[in-house]
Amino acid sequence: MSASVPDALKPSPGTDWSLRFRDTISQPVVAAFCGGGVAGAVSRTVVSPLERLKILMQIQSAGRDAYKLSVGQALGKMWREEGWRGFMRGNGTNCIRIVPYSAVQFSSYNFYKRNLFEAYLGPDLTPFARLVCGGIAGITSVVFTYPLDIVRTRLSIQSASFAELGARPDKLPGMWSTIVSMYKTEGGMSALYRGIIPTVAGVAPYVGLNFMVYESIRKAFTPEGEQNPSALRKLLAGAISGAVAQTCTYPFDVLRRRFQINTMSGMGYQYKSISDAVRVIVLQEGVKGLYKGIVPNLLKVAPSMASSWLSFEVTRDFLTDLKPAEESRSL
Repeated sequence: MSASVPDALKPSPGTDWSLRFRDTISQPVVAAFCGGGVAGAVSRTVVSPLERLKILMQIQSAGRDAYKLSVGQALGKMWREEGWRGFMRGNGTNCIRIVPYSAVQFSSYNFYKRNLFEAYLGPDLTPFARLVCGGIAGITSVVFTYPLDIVRTRLSIQSASFAELGARPDKLPGMWSTIVSMYKTEGGMSALYRGIIPTVAGVAPYVGLNFMVYESIRKAFTPEGEQNPSALRKLLAGAISGAVAQTCTYPFDVLRRRFQINTMSGMGYQYKSISDAVRVIVLQEGVKGLYKGIVPNLLKVAPSMASSWLSFEVTRDFLTDLKPAEESRSL
């Protein structure tokens, strides 16, 4: 007859649940998903005024100069006309969008990297392999969250002082009412995915470059014999990777914003295709039209990407360290 295990040595139901939860939350893809969500919310909130200003500059077509100002003057105009709420206009929707967007992006990159690329190419991926892996992760995140992105753009401009839009309404529509209105009046589900082609065309290389440059610089910044660089070096690596990726792919971001409001009356353009949009913008606004808003964008990209990567790594490392027994691998 076998000896029974003393009750004191048996794991309690609460302890068993806690161990299962810690084991689940510390899994690399799950930890990356949670870390990505935190990273998205932190990074977007930090630079919300510059993010909104970039959008307002991007959507101005030729002959419209409501926000043809320096960054300081434009931010002052937003503050005088709308106050603190103007700086944060659309940020709630942006965070609702960016949390799942960033979470899906980081976790899918982790998943594709481990299960597809490393499985066939080995653990030491080339920069090109990281570029392709990041591009696929970017496409995945866009497809899942694009309707919230287009609504975020609409909310960002509804309270701005564009004469073409008429007087600002006393009560601005919210996120869900904007989604319902677009769905009912602008073509159903296709309205919520308007502009997704230039978005994917820009996001795939942007995300790919971001991951490729960050991991390469992070590795270069890691002192010999250590596993991770310091927090300051992570911030610097994130800032550099974001600036490189944004500069290389910025025209696609301008096209994305233009197509997202292409059906709004009064904004002055009705592009038929991506090639038509590029042709019209270059003819009417010059090549610089494809780079409208890049100054506030570059001003925001350093703090945005730096805080994004740092908060991602801190959150991910905290969660992976919760693993009960075995040590987990880093991203």
